[in-house]
Amino acid sequence: MRSLVCSIAVLSLVALAVPARASSPDDKMIDQQTISALEARIPSAQPREQAFLYAELIHQMTEFSMKQYAAGETDKATDLLKQIQNVTRKLHLSMADNNKRLKNAEILLRHTAFRLTEFLHNSSTDDRDVVEATLAQVNKAESETMLEVFHK
Repeated sequence: MRSLVCSIAVLSLVALAVPARASSPDDKMIDQQTISALEARIPSAQPREQAFLYAELIHQMTEFSMKQYAAGETDKATDLLKQIQNVTRKLHLSMADNNKRLKNAEILLRHTAFRLTEFLHNSSTDDRDVVEATLAQVNKAESETMLEVFHK
């Protein structure tokens, strides 16, 4: 009996010692292929799914842009930020009253805006205009999405 109690205590300590890891939208490995695949999927998706898919695309493009910037590929990162601005306009046009995952899209856009704010603080002064413009577009899209969520 005593060895059973000791075994349970040891197993409990081992289980508690392993760090818990929460899932995050940033956990995925994002590259140009995953972005292109998502872009290709959006036009054929149901209209009520498109807003969330656009939000996911914006998020993936932001993360990949930050990765490019960190690798010293500032021109590619800047081009991707400009593409994000265009995608946010498409997101706005895709919002419909029967949107299935609008709240999820709003949460993802809020997270993306947070990541862009980090990007802004870490970018050089030459690149800030593009990052600020992209952040403004994402914030606007997030606000419109939130208003649409509460409108229902």
